[in-house]
Amino acid sequence: MKCITLTLNPAFDRHCSVPAFVPFREHLAKNESAYAGGKGVNISRALSANGIGSLAVVVLGDENGAPYAKALENDGLHFSALTVGGRIRENLTVHTDDRETRISFEGFTSDDGLLDRVYETVKSELDENTVLTFTGRAPSGVSLSAILRFLEKIRATGAKTVIDSKSISDLNDLISAKPWLIKPNGEEISEYLHREISSFSEILEAAKSIHGAGIENVMVSLGKEGALLVCSGGEYICTPPKIEAISTVGAGDSSIAGFITAHLSGLDAKEALCRAVAYGTAACLRKGTLPPLPDDINRIIKSVKLSKA
Repeated sequence: MKCITLTLNPAFDRHCSVPAFVPFREHLAKNESAYAGGKGVNISRALSANGIGSLAVVVLGDENGAPYAKALENDGLHFSALTVGGRIRENLTVHTDDRETRISFEGFTSDDGLLDRVYETVKSELDENTVLTFTGRAPSGVSLSAILRFLEKIRATGAKTVIDSKSISDLNDLISAKPWLIKPNGEEISEYLHREISSFSEILEAAKSIHGAGIENVMVSLGKEGALLVCSGGEYICTPPKIEAISTVGAGDSSIAGFITAHLSGLDAKEALCRAVAYGTAACLRKGTLPPLPDDINRIIKSVKLSKA
């Protein structure tokens, strides 16, 4: 079994701390840090930190791609880079006491031919023993129709796809792609169904309907309450122990890494849900988008609570 992650629209994730933030005033930021980010890279980094290899396919802007690639090398990631014109975008996360505000900027643009290049890069690795993640937004200029064609080509190889991308916002399009795993939150479930969904019972019924439409694993992030999984084996909820979170940025990506890790290890869906919640929770104990550590994961997974939904 192997894993390929795609980061078509990477970012430099910059973090700063502004205690006692007050709007409309000038503030001196402290403790600035920067990471080579993007959902696919975050997944690969979380896998690597826990002894699981992957191929990270990353699209780099030619104006500032060199330091990004250097950061991936320093992290020891196995990656393949494609280059387009323009700059890699930046994300700024402002930490204010117990809250985070995330500001994203536009990066490079591309076209539908980018996905042809990506497919040529990964096609020799694709078979029924491959998990491929399509996460994060595609660059501006890449059409939805091209994305759906690309995903169909991936699925035709037998590979399992994980989709966590705002580039696919229509439920019918998502269902047509037939992913093996999706990881929406409550807000994204509402967007899929074009109606407000807030209670747990509403989220559960929505996840069941999406699973029934042909998506094998529907894992809904519930924030500090853990996650819900609807799969062929039933409906389950996993709740983590209480923690003092340092940063929640990238926690969802780490939870995907946890689910994939369990699958690659031959564990069932219930165990994959527990591993996902442990990974995501452990990621919150680290600054920025740093990956969860094995010791934290092993400690947390002993305290998660799994029950039928």
